[in-house]
Amino acid sequence: MKGINGETRICGLLANPVEHTLSPLIHNTLSKKMGINMAYVPFKPEKEGLKQAVKGAYELNILGMNVSVPYKQQVIESLLEMDSMAESIGAVNTLVRIDGGYKGYNTDIMGLKRAMDIEGVTIKNKQVVLLGAGGVARAIAHLCVKEGAEKIWVLNRTFSNAEMLAGQINTCYHINCAEPLPLTDYRALPKERYLVIQNTNVGMHPNINQAVIEDSAFYQMVETAYDIIYTPFTTKFMEYATTYGAKAFNGLRMLVYQGICAYELWNQVRVPEETAKEIYDILKKELGI
Repeated sequence: MKGINGETRICGLLANPVEHTLSPLIHNTLSKKMGINMAYVPFKPEKEGLKQAVKGAYELNILGMNVSVPYKQQVIESLLEMDSMAESIGAVNTLVRIDGGYKGYNTDIMGLKRAMDIEGVTIKNKQVVLLGAGGVARAIAHLCVKEGAEKIWVLNRTFSNAEMLAGQINTCYHINCAEPLPLTDYRALPKERYLVIQNTNVGMHPNINQAVIEDSAFYQMVETAYDIIYTPFTTKFMEYATTYGAKAFNGLRMLVYQGICAYELWNQVRVPEETAKEIYDILKKELGI
C-alpha cells in the first residue's frame, strides 16, 4: 500500500476502552503486506451513541468495523443483517458493509477454529470444560458443538449465567450435551481428561499470579489447556496445567486469526498462512515476548 489517498477504504474498531488495542497493528500490517489500500483506526463511542456511530460509519462509506467490549451484543440492534452463526451465538464482533447498512459476523469462533487447527488442538469427541460464561465463551460453546464435542461443562462463578449458556446451547442444537456447574463445584466433574478453555480475565496482566481455579486436583484432569488471555504469554492457568503434563496454549493466535477472518470478509481475499505467521511474530515482538 502506498499510503492514504482518495481511494483508501477505512475500517475500524468500536470499543470502549480502546486505547490498548492491537487491532490497528494487525490490520494495517495486513494491508501493507497484501498490497490493499485500506487503513484501520480505533473508534471510542459512548454507549448512548453506538447507534449513531454505526449509522454515521455507513454514511461515511466505512467498509467495515470490529466490535469489542462492551458492544458485541448491543450493536446487533443497529445491523441490517446477521450471519446465521452470529445470530445463534447472540454476539457480533465484525461488521461488513452491505447495501443499506452492515451485516454482523462473529469471527471469534472462526479465529479460534483456525488457531486450534494450526496448533493441532481437536474438539471432536472431547470432553470440554469452559471456564466462564461470557460473550467469548458463548461463541466457543457453539464451536464445540459444531466440531463434535462429546460433552460441554460450563463452569461460572455466577451459576445462573452458566445455566443460561448451557440451556441456550442445548435448545439451539436440540441436544443435551451442555451442563452447567458453579465454578466452586469443579470437584463434581467426572474423573476424565478434559480440553479446558479459560474464558475469563482472571490471570490477565497485571494480575498475573491468579488463576480461576488453583486446586492441583483440577489440573490433573486437564489434557489440553487453552487460555484466551495472551498477556502474559504464559498465564498461571497454563503453568498449573503444564505442571501436570497438559499441553497449554494462549489466546494470541486466536486474536490474530479473528482479525484475519474479519480482514478477509472486508476485502474478499484469503490471507496466506505465511502472512498470518508474520503477523503473529510481529505481535509477539510488540508485546515484548
